[in-house]
Amino acid sequence: MNFTTDRLRSLVRKWQTLIEAHVDVKTTDNYTLRLFCIGFTKRRPNQVKRTCYAQSSQIRQIRRKMREIMTAQATSCDLKELVQKFIPEVIGKEIEKATSSIYPLQNVFIRKVKILKAPKFDLGKLME
Repeated sequence: MNFTTDRLRSLVRKWQTLIEAHVDVKTTDNYTLRLFCIGFTKRRPNQVKRTCYAQSSQIRQIRRKMREIMTAQATSCDLKELVQKFIPEVIGKEIEKATSSIYPLQNVFIRKVKILKAPKFDLGKLME
């Protein structure tokens, strides 16, 4: 699963901080996946300044929170359930909500998912 290049390019703008994180997770049905997350800082309400840059310590905190949420969401379900979470952007919305106390974010998405290792194909399980 991957974001199209034009969609990714349309999100990136000046005067905001781009924050990316990635994590390797193992689902309950033994798929090993690498999830890539992207998010952008948002101007606070009643902010006068035009730019909305996050400090590097805030970026590290946000990245840590992104990894925690992605790991928690992916390890608790199998591959089929995880794909169902990607469609309505459940994980991105949860990250937005969790990191709003550190720095408000917008356009938080799981931008790419790589399958690193698939389980051995079991014919007996397929026949069920």
